[in-house]
Amino acid sequence: MREDTIREALNAHWQASAAGDLDAEHDIYADDAVCDYPQSGERIVGRANLQALRGHHPGKPSGFDVRRMQGEGNLWVTEYTILYEGRAAHTVSIMKFHDGKVVHETQYFADPFEAPGWRSQWVQRMS
Repeated sequence: MREDTIREALNAHWQASAAGDLDAEHDIYADDAVCDYPQSGERIVGRANLQALRGHHPGKPSGFDVRRMQGEGNLWVTEYTILYEGRAAHTVSIMKFHDGKVVHETQYFADPFEAPGWRSQWVQRMS
């Protein structure tokens, strides 16, 4: 699959995710796709289960911002922020494609934290 085609599919996926369009959001996945959440030790097997899980999330996202999307071939990484109930979750999604569909995704979620003052002389603040 061409990289520009994958990038278009990813853009449509993230836009649908931000809009809460569950059907369009999950079009990108193969029927037997696997999604891993390493931090909680969970694996979701199958597009239908992934869509059902996300559709029943009690804290529907109220904001969604893609920061960077990069990849080549069949491996793509997206960095983004999701707002859940006023709290930001910095997220990384690693997707592996086969025949134009995501067959495996791993997602990492990280809460923001306050930077310690002791290292201020070596860093710049990001917005």
